[in-house]
Amino acid sequence: MEQYFLNLVPPDERSICEASQQGTRYLHNDIDVRPDSAEETQRCIENGWNVHDEVELQKWRDQEPINAHSHLISMILGSSESIPVVDGKMIIGQWQSVLLVDLDGPRDRTVGVQLIGFKY
Repeated sequence: MEQYFLNLVPPDERSICEASQQGTRYLHNDIDVRPDSAEETQRCIENGWNVHDEVELQKWRDQEPINAHSHLISMILGSSESIPVVDGKMIIGQWQSVLLVDLDGPRDRTVGVQLIGFKY
């Protein structure tokens, strides 16, 4: 699977030739070096994680999911849906339903619903 993803979406210039792919990793999953930028450090702090403290930093790393698979599956499934509504009822087929798929949980989620329409 690693080889497939390296060929499909190379993470950097080291993965261009087959010989250099050995040991190449997706940086998103290199949790032991994260946060790796000032912006990510700031986001951690804004979310209540004092990543300047080694104990707190390790707690953040322990709870941070290794979730590249979630992003890839989400690209395949899609993250939004348009469903027609007529007279207050969804117009879907007899055997159709609407599903919310959590690929990176369980955890509390917020689901947004936007209704667009017009009045005669």
